[in-house]
Amino acid sequence: MDDNAPTSMSYKLTRSAGGLWERLQVYWQKKWFRLGAYALGAAVLGYMLLWAVLLRNMPDADALTEYESPLPTVVRDINGEPFHSYARERRVQLDYADFPPMLVRAYLSAEDKNFYFFQHGGIDYVGILVAIYDNLTSTGRSRGASTITQQVAKNLLLTNEYSYTRKIKEAILAYRIENALTKQQILSLYMNEIALGRQAFGVEAAAQAYFGKSTDALELHEMAFLAALPKAPEKYSRARFEREAIGRRNWILGEMVSNGWVSQARATAAQAMPLGLIPRQAQGFKNDGGYFAEEVRRQLIERFGETAETGPYSVYAGGCGCDPR
Repeated sequence: MDDNAPTSMSYKLTRSAGGLWERLQVYWQKKWFRLGAYALGAAVLGYMLLWAVLLRNMPDADALTEYESPLPTVVRDINGEPFHSYARERRVQLDYADFPPMLVRAYLSAEDKNFYFFQHGGIDYVGILVAIYDNLTSTGRSRGASTITQQVAKNLLLTNEYSYTRKIKEAILAYRIENALTKQQILSLYMNEIALGRQAFGVEAAAQAYFGKSTDALELHEMAFLAALPKAPEKYSRARFEREAIGRRNWILGEMVSNGWVSQARATAAQAMPLGLIPRQAQGFKNDGGYFAEEVRRQLIERFGETAETGPYSVYAGGCGCDPR
């Protein structure tokens, strides 16, 4: 009995003294361990590919907290009165409190009725899958189905490239934007920056371009028309597509009824209204000064640059107020 005890103990100590490699060899014989190792390796490889293809050059969502719209440059005369404006786009910035609530609801009905739901998170998972499938199987333009947050990501941080990789970037950035900004901040960026045709960016500029009035003076059918524009701004603003524009507008009015944001009677009355668009007009900037105004523009470009790439106070993107003195 005593002779066997030391032998047994020696055997156990020898087994316990095995290194990490020997232990891994033992575990590798187990199927669950091998499957777990393969899954971990695939996850690490997948993340490395994701980082190399998408995340490495991803824009910073936090930059939107300090985003400034490229407003026109206004030159004032010796008395401080506006003398001339230099701009290539119609832009008028509004605070969130200045957006008519019914106009906000029209855009939510058209683009993202679940925007304020707590589970929203800035991502429409079903829409992303549909867009990826559509892009892979279609030779034409891919399907949209982006949330408002995704559209902010695309319009302000990404390009208009139509591909499944851009949709993935949209989703990642939308999630980050939802964590960096409030819902009101996101909606303000969207409604101030969305391209709506006639060189108008934002709802206030569009209201003036299409109806010759400010957003606070719009009627319900006019609000619904502006909400229809993101889908096809240049198409719906043309007379030959009036039937399609009215159809899209009336669909939005129906959605507003379904969402409980307007009564059926009021929506029906709005659906019976004509579009009522004013003729396309040039921007209402003064054109006084002739050669003098052009010389001022030339000197401003030499001093501040012309586009956003040349500096923060550029003539056509910086929005500085300038005194010709």
